[in-house]
Amino acid sequence: MPSHKNINPFSKQNNDTGFASNTSEIGGRFINKDGSYNLVKEGMPFFKRFSLFQDMLNLPLWKFITVIFLFYLVINILFTLIYLLIGPQQLEGMIKGSSWKIAREVFYFSTQTLTTVGYGHVNPVGDGANIVAAVEALTGFLSLAIATGLIYGRFSKPRSYLMFSDHALISPYKDGKGLMFRFAAFKDKHALTDLDIRVNTGLLLLENETPVYKYFSLALERTRVESMPMSWTVVHPINEDSPFNGFTEEDIRTADVELYVMLRGFDDVFSNYVQQRTSYTFNEILFNRKFIPMFRESDDGKTTILELHKLNLHKEIDF
Repeated sequence: MPSHKNINPFSKQNNDTGFASNTSEIGGRFINKDGSYNLVKEGMPFFKRFSLFQDMLNLPLWKFITVIFLFYLVINILFTLIYLLIGPQQLEGMIKGSSWKIAREVFYFSTQTLTTVGYGHVNPVGDGANIVAAVEALTGFLSLAIATGLIYGRFSKPRSYLMFSDHALISPYKDGKGLMFRFAAFKDKHALTDLDIRVNTGLLLLENETPVYKYFSLALERTRVESMPMSWTVVHPINEDSPFNGFTEEDIRTADVELYVMLRGFDDVFSNYVQQRTSYTFNEILFNRKFIPMFRESDDGKTTILELHKLNLHKEIDF
């Protein structure tokens, strides 16, 4: 394990990352690839920690649609059972038939009441059915309002729409070498402006024979661009001021290196600032590799084409 004495004293140490330094209290990476923190909270009741609205806003789209559909299905089944328990005779206009046919008719009546459509084929006539129908209509009205708010929140929530390379590479850079990764905005109309980037690293080092995590801010070739219509390859020069100066592939692994990336830029579509986090652990840092260019000229020579499928492509080199 590298010693704290091996790190260049000019490396800019960062004590403001918010991460712990005690190795016995840390499990796995600090930040997941999607930018979320690799952290589970305990010690308080679940419903005090749980935020339904926030979780619904951040769910993947297919999960969000599934939750909405399941809620709609379950609430209608619940009201159908209540109507059947009260008695189908309290619903006028029912088509006589088997128990399954009656249950279907009641279920369809429930869906029409919940959504306040009310086609009129079946209507409640008893006090019990009318009370349940009134409660269901109010439930449907409130549910629709909540669903509308969630859908609007998901559409209006500022997002960066950035995709990062799967790996960071140790590549030739000027007369030496550099640690680099790249990213690009993958939506056609989302081109960030006034974009800032910060990269920190955590290293497991020996200090007084005790392993501790130390955090350093990495000097970058460029920390800001005015606009980013194409991809951006972020480069940290590995020179005498770098905490990685002299590190081998085994040193990177032994030091349990993790890079923490924070981006912030202005999106004209949302007319707001957006940000995104990601990270690279030691096993996602590859030595002696170089990224393959991911843009080319169109056949007619009038357009530049950004080939997003090449974001992760790199080749092995000797240097």
